[in-house]
Amino acid sequence: MYSLRNKGETKMDFGDKLKQYRLKEGLSQEQLAEKIGVSRQAITKWETKRGLPDVENMIILAELFKLTLDELVLEEVKKQEEKPVVFESETVYDIDTGKHFDINLGGARKITIKTGVDEKIHIVLSSEILAEIGSLFKVKLDEKRNKLDVELVNKKGVSRFEAQESVDITLLLPEKFTEHTEVSASVKELLIEDLRLSRLEYDGDAEKVFIRDTEGSLEFTAKTDYEIFISGNCTKLDINQFKAKAIVHLENADNYKLSNNGRKCKLITRKNGEIVELEENETAENTINISGIFSELIVEVER
Repeated sequence: MYSLRNKGETKMDFGDKLKQYRLKEGLSQEQLAEKIGVSRQAITKWETKRGLPDVENMIILAELFKLTLDELVLEEVKKQEEKPVVFESETVYDIDTGKHFDINLGGARKITIKTGVDEKIHIVLSSEILAEIGSLFKVKLDEKRNKLDVELVNKKGVSRFEAQESVDITLLLPEKFTEHTEVSASVKELLIEDLRLSRLEYDGDAEKVFIRDTEGSLEFTAKTDYEIFISGNCTKLDINQFKAKAIVHLENADNYKLSNNGRKCKLITRKNGEIVELEENETAENTINISGIFSELIVEVER
Protein backbone atom coordinates (compact mmCIF):
# COMPACT_ATOMS: atom_id res chain seq x y z
CA MET A 1 0.00 0.00 0.00
CA TYR A 2 1.08 3.58 -0.48
CA SER A 3 -0.24 6.92 0.65
CA LEU A 4 0.26 10.64 0.13
CA ARG A 5 1.58 12.78 2.93
CA ASN A 6 1.84 16.55 2.98
CA LYS A 7 4.76 18.19 4.71
CA GLY A 8 3.85 21.17 6.85
CA GLU A 9 5.70 24.15 8.15
CA THR A 10 7.86 24.26 11.23
CA LYS A 11 8.97 26.93 13.66
CA MET A 12 12.45 27.14 15.08
CA ASP A 13 14.92 29.70 16.35
CA PHE A 14 17.91 30.81 14.28
CA GLY A 15 20.31 28.75 16.42
CA ASP A 16 18.27 25.60 15.88
CA LYS A 17 18.07 26.23 12.14
CA LEU A 18 21.79 26.89 11.87
CA LYS A 19 22.58 23.61 13.62
CA GLN A 20 20.05 21.73 11.47
CA TYR A 21 21.51 23.00 8.19
CA ARG A 22 25.09 22.46 9.42
CA LEU A 23 24.37 18.82 10.26
CA LYS A 24 22.48 18.36 6.99
CA GLU A 25 25.63 19.41 5.15
CA GLY A 26 27.67 17.03 7.32
CA LEU A 27 29.79 19.81 8.82
CA SER A 28 31.26 20.08 12.29
CA GLN A 29 31.27 23.46 14.03
CA GLU A 30 34.98 23.74 13.26
CA GLN A 31 34.47 23.00 9.55
CA LEU A 32 31.63 25.53 9.23
CA ALA A 33 33.72 28.15 11.02
CA GLU A 34 36.58 27.62 8.54
CA LYS A 35 34.23 27.92 5.56
CA ILE A 36 32.86 31.32 6.59
CA GLY A 37 36.00 32.70 8.25
CA VAL A 38 34.97 32.89 11.91
CA SER A 39 35.98 31.06 15.08
CA ARG A 40 34.38 27.84 16.26
CA GLN A 41 33.35 29.71 19.41
CA ALA A 42 31.26 32.04 17.23
CA ILE A 43 29.36 29.08 15.75
CA THR A 44 28.78 27.69 19.24
CA LYS A 45 27.51 31.08 20.41
CA TRP A 46 25.04 31.34 17.53
CA GLU A 47 23.76 27.78 17.88
CA THR A 48 23.25 28.12 21.63
CA LYS A 49 21.25 31.34 21.11
CA ARG A 50 23.75 33.58 22.88
CA GLY A 51 24.22 35.83 19.89
CA LEU A 52 23.55 36.38 16.18
CA PRO A 53 25.92 36.79 13.22
CA ASP A 54 26.22 40.17 11.56
CA VAL A 55 24.58 40.89 8.20
CA GLU A 56 27.70 39.94 6.21
CA ASN A 57 27.93 36.52 7.86
CA MET A 58 24.17 36.02 7.50
CA ILE A 59 24.57 36.47 3.74
CA ILE A 60 27.51 34.05 3.63
CA LEU A 61 25.56 31.43 5.60
CA ALA A 62 22.50 31.81 3.37
CA GLU A 63 24.64 31.33 0.25
CA LEU A 64 26.40 28.33 1.77
CA PHE A 65 23.12 26.59 2.62
CA LYS A 66 21.45 27.74 -0.63
CA LEU A 67 18.76 29.69 1.22
CA THR A 68 17.34 33.18 0.99
CA LEU A 69 17.93 35.51 3.93
CA ASP A 70 14.22 35.31 4.76
CA GLU A 71 14.38 31.51 4.93
CA LEU A 72 17.41 31.64 7.20
CA VAL A 73 16.27 34.45 9.50
CA LEU A 74 12.48 34.39 9.72
CA GLU A 75 10.92 32.28 12.47
CA GLU A 76 8.60 30.39 10.15
CA VAL A 77 10.27 28.53 7.31
CA LYS A 78 8.93 25.91 4.97
CA LYS A 79 11.44 23.09 4.64
CA GLN A 80 13.00 23.46 1.19
CA GLU A 81 14.78 20.12 1.26
CA GLU A 82 11.46 18.24 1.30
CA LYS A 83 8.98 17.92 -1.55
CA PRO A 84 5.30 18.67 -0.67
CA VAL A 85 4.11 15.17 -1.60
CA VAL A 86 5.67 11.88 -0.53
CA PHE A 87 4.54 8.43 -1.70
CA GLU A 88 4.79 5.77 0.98
CA SER A 89 4.51 2.03 1.38
CA GLU A 90 4.48 0.47 4.85
CA THR A 91 4.91 -3.17 5.80
CA VAL A 92 4.24 -4.29 9.38
CA TYR A 93 5.20 -7.58 11.07
CA ASP A 94 3.93 -8.74 14.46
CA ILE A 95 6.64 -10.13 16.74
CA ASP A 96 5.67 -12.26 19.73
CA THR A 97 8.98 -13.71 20.92
CA GLY A 98 12.52 -12.43 21.30
CA LYS A 99 14.57 -13.09 18.18
CA HIS A 100 17.93 -12.34 16.61
CA PHE A 101 17.03 -10.62 13.35
CA ASP A 102 19.15 -10.41 10.20
CA ILE A 103 17.76 -7.52 8.12
CA ASN A 104 18.96 -6.81 4.58
CA LEU A 105 17.78 -3.40 3.37
CA GLY A 106 19.68 -3.37 0.08
CA GLY A 107 20.46 0.11 -1.25
CA ALA A 108 18.72 3.40 -0.53
CA ARG A 109 19.28 7.13 -0.47
CA LYS A 110 18.63 7.36 3.26
CA ILE A 111 17.94 4.80 5.98
CA THR A 112 16.57 5.72 9.40
CA ILE A 113 16.65 3.18 12.25
CA LYS A 114 14.86 3.86 15.52
CA THR A 115 12.82 2.17 18.25
CA GLY A 116 9.10 1.97 17.52
CA VAL A 117 6.19 2.47 19.89
CA ASP A 118 4.65 -1.01 19.59
CA GLU A 119 5.70 -4.68 19.44
CA LYS A 120 5.96 -4.79 15.65
CA ILE A 121 8.61 -4.30 13.00
CA HIS A 122 7.71 -1.46 10.63
CA ILE A 123 9.38 -1.01 7.24
CA VAL A 124 8.38 2.30 5.64
CA LEU A 125 9.52 3.02 2.07
CA SER A 126 9.09 6.58 0.81
CA SER A 127 9.86 8.50 -2.37
CA GLU A 128 8.98 11.87 -3.88
CA ILE A 129 8.87 10.54 -7.45
CA LEU A 130 7.99 6.82 -7.41
CA ALA A 131 4.20 6.76 -7.03
CA GLU A 132 4.08 2.94 -7.30
CA ILE A 133 6.74 2.37 -4.67
CA GLY A 134 4.65 -0.36 -3.03
CA SER A 135 4.86 -2.52 -6.16
CA LEU A 136 8.49 -1.72 -6.96
CA PHE A 137 9.85 -3.19 -3.74
CA LYS A 138 9.14 -6.49 -2.06
CA VAL A 139 9.50 -6.86 1.69
CA LYS A 140 9.57 -10.44 2.89
CA LEU A 141 10.14 -12.11 6.25
CA ASP A 142 11.60 -15.58 6.67
CA GLU A 143 10.37 -16.40 10.16
CA LYS A 144 12.30 -19.67 10.39
CA ARG A 145 15.60 -17.91 9.74
CA ASN A 146 14.55 -14.61 11.38
CA LYS A 147 15.60 -12.88 8.17
CA LEU A 148 13.96 -9.77 6.71
CA ASP A 149 14.79 -8.60 3.18
CA VAL A 150 13.83 -5.56 1.12
CA GLU A 151 14.17 -6.41 -2.57
CA LEU A 152 13.57 -4.44 -5.75
CA VAL A 153 10.97 -6.05 -7.99
CA ASN A 154 11.99 -5.69 -11.62
CA LYS A 155 9.51 -3.32 -13.24
CA LYS A 156 9.72 -1.94 -16.76
CA GLY A 157 10.92 1.64 -16.90
CA VAL A 158 12.52 1.81 -13.43
CA SER A 159 16.14 0.75 -12.98
CA ARG A 160 17.67 -0.42 -9.72
CA PHE A 161 19.88 2.69 -9.71
CA GLU A 162 16.90 5.04 -10.14
CA ALA A 163 14.96 3.33 -7.39
CA GLN A 164 17.84 3.34 -4.95
CA GLU A 165 18.69 6.97 -5.69
CA SER A 166 15.19 8.15 -4.81
CA VAL A 167 14.00 5.85 -2.00
CA ASP A 168 14.23 6.39 1.75
CA ILE A 169 13.72 3.55 4.22
CA THR A 170 12.59 3.89 7.83
CA LEU A 171 13.04 0.83 10.04
CA LEU A 172 11.15 0.86 13.34
CA LEU A 173 12.22 -1.90 15.73
CA PRO A 174 10.32 -2.97 18.85
CA GLU A 175 12.44 -2.73 21.97
CA LYS A 176 10.97 -5.87 23.53
CA PHE A 177 11.60 -8.57 20.92
CA THR A 178 14.57 -7.41 18.83
CA GLU A 179 17.33 -7.13 21.39
CA HIS A 180 20.03 -8.20 18.88
CA THR A 181 19.64 -7.09 15.27
CA GLU A 182 21.99 -7.21 12.29
CA VAL A 183 21.39 -4.76 9.42
CA SER A 184 23.17 -4.82 6.07
CA ALA A 185 22.77 -2.05 3.49
CA SER A 186 24.45 0.40 1.15
CA VAL A 187 23.25 3.95 1.68
CA LYS A 188 24.20 7.58 1.24
CA GLU A 189 22.94 8.67 4.65
CA LEU A 190 22.30 6.52 7.72
CA LEU A 191 20.44 7.97 10.70
CA ILE A 192 20.22 6.06 13.98
CA GLU A 193 18.22 7.93 16.60
CA ASP A 194 16.24 7.23 19.76
CA LEU A 195 17.28 3.58 19.51
CA ARG A 196 17.09 1.27 22.52
CA LEU A 197 18.47 -2.19 21.72
CA SER A 198 20.98 -4.44 23.43
CA ARG A 199 22.96 -4.68 20.20
CA LEU A 200 22.73 -3.41 16.62
CA GLU A 201 25.30 -4.49 14.04
CA TYR A 202 25.52 -2.54 10.77
CA ASP A 203 27.42 -4.16 7.92
CA GLY A 204 27.81 -2.07 4.78
CA ASP A 205 28.58 1.29 3.25
CA ALA A 206 27.31 4.68 4.37
CA GLU A 207 28.66 8.00 3.13
CA LYS A 208 27.50 9.79 6.29
CA VAL A 209 26.23 8.40 9.59
CA PHE A 210 24.27 10.39 12.17
CA ILE A 211 23.81 8.93 15.67
CA ARG A 212 21.50 10.69 18.11
CA ASP A 213 20.66 9.50 21.62
CA THR A 214 21.04 5.71 21.45
CA GLU A 215 21.14 3.11 24.22
CA GLY A 216 22.92 -0.20 23.69
CA SER A 217 25.83 -1.42 21.60
CA LEU A 218 26.38 -0.28 17.99
CA GLU A 219 28.90 -2.06 15.78
CA PHE A 220 29.91 -0.88 12.30
CA THR A 221 31.73 -3.24 9.95
CA ALA A 222 33.06 -2.27 6.52
CA LYS A 223 36.08 -2.03 4.24
CA THR A 224 35.20 1.55 3.32
CA ASP A 225 35.56 4.86 5.15
CA TYR A 226 32.94 6.21 7.55
CA GLU A 227 32.14 9.74 8.65
CA ILE A 228 30.04 9.67 11.81
CA PHE A 229 28.34 12.55 13.62
CA ILE A 230 27.28 11.92 17.23
CA SER A 231 24.98 14.12 19.29
CA GLY A 232 23.66 13.21 22.72
CA ASN A 233 24.42 9.77 24.14
CA CYS A 234 25.78 6.75 22.30
CA THR A 235 26.30 4.05 24.93
CA LYS A 236 28.81 1.95 22.99
CA LEU A 237 30.16 2.37 19.47
CA ASP A 238 32.55 -0.20 18.05
CA ILE A 239 34.09 0.46 14.62
CA ASN A 240 35.48 -2.62 12.89
CA GLN A 241 37.17 -1.73 9.59
CA PHE A 242 39.83 -3.25 7.37
CA LYS A 243 42.34 -0.81 5.88
CA ALA A 244 39.92 2.09 6.20
CA LYS A 245 39.41 5.32 8.12
CA ALA A 246 36.58 6.53 10.32
CA ILE A 247 36.11 10.16 11.35
CA VAL A 248 33.82 10.63 14.35
CA HIS A 249 32.55 14.12 15.16
CA LEU A 250 31.66 14.54 18.84
CA GLU A 251 29.78 17.61 20.02
CA ASN A 252 30.84 16.97 23.61
CA ALA A 253 33.47 14.42 24.70
CA ASP A 254 33.02 14.90 28.46
CA ASN A 255 31.02 11.70 28.90
CA TYR A 256 32.96 9.53 26.42
CA LYS A 257 35.80 7.05 26.82
CA LEU A 258 37.94 6.21 23.77
CA SER A 259 39.83 2.94 23.26
CA ASN A 260 41.89 1.14 20.62
CA ASN A 261 41.55 -2.65 20.57
CA GLY A 262 42.42 -3.03 16.91
CA ARG A 263 45.39 -4.65 15.25
CA LYS A 264 47.85 -2.07 13.95
CA CYS A 265 45.18 0.62 14.20
CA LYS A 266 45.59 4.31 15.04
CA LEU A 267 43.41 6.37 17.36
CA ILE A 268 43.77 10.15 16.99
CA THR A 269 41.86 12.89 18.79
CA ARG A 270 41.69 16.42 17.41
CA LYS A 271 40.24 19.68 18.64
CA ASN A 272 40.14 22.86 16.57
CA GLY A 273 42.16 21.02 13.93
CA GLU A 274 45.03 20.19 16.30
CA ILE A 275 45.92 16.79 17.74
CA VAL A 276 45.18 16.65 21.47
CA GLU A 277 45.16 14.09 24.25
CA LEU A 278 41.89 13.80 26.12
CA GLU A 279 41.87 13.11 29.83
CA GLU A 280 40.68 9.59 30.59
CA ASN A 281 37.26 9.50 32.18
CA GLU A 282 36.83 6.16 33.93
CA THR A 283 33.25 7.02 34.91
CA ALA A 284 32.17 7.88 31.35
CA GLU A 285 28.85 6.33 30.39
CA ASN A 286 29.65 6.18 26.66
CA THR A 287 32.52 4.47 24.83
CA ILE A 288 33.95 4.59 21.31
CA ASN A 289 36.31 1.80 20.28
CA ILE A 290 38.23 0.86 17.15
CA SER A 291 38.69 -2.89 16.71
CA GLY A 292 39.62 -3.38 13.07
CA ILE A 293 42.85 -4.15 11.22
CA PHE A 294 45.22 -1.56 9.69
CA SER A 295 42.61 1.15 10.20
CA GLU A 296 42.45 4.65 11.64
CA LEU A 297 39.93 6.33 13.92
CA ILE A 298 39.97 10.12 14.12
CA VAL A 299 37.76 11.68 16.79
CA GLU A 300 37.01 15.35 16.15
CA VAL A 301 35.96 17.01 19.41
CA GLU A 302 33.99 20.24 19.26
CA ARG A 303 34.20 20.95 22.98
